[in-house]
Amino acid sequence: MTENSHSTDINFENALKELESIVAQMESNQLPLEESLSAFRRGTELLQVCQKKLSEVEQQVRILNDANQLQPYTDTNE
Repeated sequence: MTENSHSTDINFENALKELESIVAQMESNQLPLEESLSAFRRGTELLQVCQKKLSEVEQQVRILNDANQLQPYTDTNE
């Protein structure tokens, strides 16, 4: 199993928790250079997983309009 296939099998919450852990380690300078590079790569993979899963969920979210009809959710802040 490759690292990429492992990343896509992880759920959002676990990916986010691992990503937060990596960020904390890197910010506190706890890792040597080589390990920092590996952690950065893993963090990038986890970030992509989180973004993909959020995008999938966003497409599933629906809201009722004034006529009580379902319509796709659109973010008004974009």
